[in-house]
Amino acid sequence: MKQTIYLAAFLMCLTVVSATDAQQRPGNRPQAPGGRMLAGIEAHRDMPYVTNGHERHKLDLFLPENTKEPLPLLIWIHGGGWQNGSKDGCPPLRKGYVQAGYAVASINYRLSGHATFPAQIEDCKAAIRWLRAHAKKYHLDPERFGVWGSSAGGHLVALVGTSGDVKKFDVGEHLDQSSRVQAVCDYYGPTDFKVFVTTPRYERHASPTSPESKLVGGEVLKNMDQVKAINPITYVSQDDPPFLIVHGDKDGTVPINQSELLYEALKESGNVVHFHTIHGAGHGRPGFDAPEIENMVREFFATKLKNPSSTKQEPYATTSESTATEEVRGRENPQQMRRPNPQANNNRPRISFEQVLRRSDSDQDGKLSRSEFPANQALFQRLDANRDGFVTQEEHENLFPANRQRPPRGKSSEE
Repeated sequence: MKQTIYLAAFLMCLTVVSATDAQQRPGNRPQAPGGRMLAGIEAHRDMPYVTNGHERHKLDLFLPENTKEPLPLLIWIHGGGWQNGSKDGCPPLRKGYVQAGYAVASINYRLSGHATFPAQIEDCKAAIRWLRAHAKKYHLDPERFGVWGSSAGGHLVALVGTSGDVKKFDVGEHLDQSSRVQAVCDYYGPTDFKVFVTTPRYERHASPTSPESKLVGGEVLKNMDQVKAINPITYVSQDDPPFLIVHGDKDGTVPINQSELLYEALKESGNVVHFHTIHGAGHGRPGFDAPEIENMVREFFATKLKNPSSTKQEPYATTSESTATEEVRGRENPQQMRRPNPQANNNRPRISFEQVLRRSDSDQDGKLSRSEFPANQALFQRLDANRDGFVTQEEHENLFPANRQRPPRGKSSEE
């Protein structure tokens, strides 16, 4: 009897140890949103790209299993107003780029609460140099690196693209490696903060508490040297990599003139650049996940990274446009949305902020922009206490405490 008990206990311990070991192996398969395992992908998570660095100096790298040939690398740089977000939300991974023959990296960088600019671009470049220094180990082609980001991440990828020859942003380790990239996809990234915060209906971004001011380290319009240093257009030169820029003309967070200015600067310098406008689209999805947009991005990276031409490309600047669906444009126009019925909603359980994020946080930065907010704009104004154009969990719970139950209609909460 004792032998049976000891054997059962031994087998149980062996099972727990084996399961723990499997979770800690660097080649463990990653999970897609919702917990679904992604087959055929080798994941290397939380790799530090700075020795003894900040807790944010980490990246994830995803490779096709059993790869032997050098692969083009697509690097995702997350958004979040330079003050939120993480590498955990990685659209290129979700959209099947690894299965299509790319390596995919997703990086964290120091946020504005940790350090002001230029810490963010220094971190992005440090990660790129680290990846090049380890290209042989992970079967990466150092001559085929591309970057992709949205919103604040769009700003940083644009800055990576135009500052390839700017040495002041290359600090730290692996300085023998280049931080240049060969392709840039910029989704609605800010560029010229002075124009940004003086554009009608975007003046709130000039406030001392705005994401832009927090990045600068003071009020935007009182720190013009920083504003110039932050602007990707400052560093545009004729040898910049090809750019794909995509922006919605109903973006309530970043005005479309930010992308227009970048496009014109790249065009005037003789660079390869394509600018696509989505009429009726706001700040991120819906609209950006339309098949024609996703196919355009895939084609861009395929021609610039996966199957680049052996001959030097002639400079060209082109534009295109599309229109968001009626459903998307209806969501961007709160006056067209049906008002909720308070009587019908009275007995519904409160929706947690985490549930709202899972449903509506299209760029996965941990907060909701005006265009992502799935309700009327009057409620958004009530929630956005600091008027920075975003609703955070703290602001949401100040108005809707997570543990507060909705009282029956006509009764006070004390009853």
